[in-house]
Amino acid sequence: MKFLFDLIPVLLFFASYKLAGWNADAAQHFINTHMSGMISGGSVTAEQSPIVIATLVGILATMAQIAWIKLRGRKVDGVLWVSLAMFVVFGGLTIYLHDEDFIKWKLSIVYWLFAAVLLFSDLLFKKNLMRKSMQEIIDLPEPIWGRLNMVWVIFFAFMGALNWYLAFVLFKGNTDAWVSFKAFGSTGIMFVFIVAQTIYLSRHIKDQA
Repeated sequence: MKFLFDLIPVLLFFASYKLAGWNADAAQHFINTHMSGMISGGSVTAEQSPIVIATLVGILATMAQIAWIKLRGRKVDGVLWVSLAMFVVFGGLTIYLHDEDFIKWKLSIVYWLFAAVLLFSDLLFKKNLMRKSMQEIIDLPEPIWGRLNMVWVIFFAFMGALNWYLAFVLFKGNTDAWVSFKAFGSTGIMFVFIVAQTIYLSRHIKDQA
């Protein structure tokens, strides 16, 4: 359920990008009329409008997620705060400069940041963050906790590199293809990775009865 909840901003980003692309003139008119103060030069072209609209929707959706969690009296996961901060910074640059490269870089930088935090927390502070987040539901021998943490480090580093390659090499100049990868490709890879990890670790899950 949490996985689906986390997908909301991604799916809204995709849907708003496609909708704005199908109605590019209307999207351009909306931006130039209502968002001119947020845009360098005060206007965008019809071609630039879909990514600007999608980025704004993604930022607002992430804010709404956090607001919903807090209204329910729950603690907001640190990952979500990082995602919002990166969205605001790189999304803000995308909107202001109407340059899609910033939002494309955002995904890679978030993945690499997660990889770095997991790695250096373990190496420098002897704090295994995967164990800290999962030890209440799963019981693992100490060596496996170390391997699990490293597997996530490698996975996040790989995902950051994959996004960079697709955004700036394979799909360079094809934002439609990159948006589809962001919504479904990266999400699908993450889902398969989590399922494979769950199957491997299932024998260690604690009995909740």
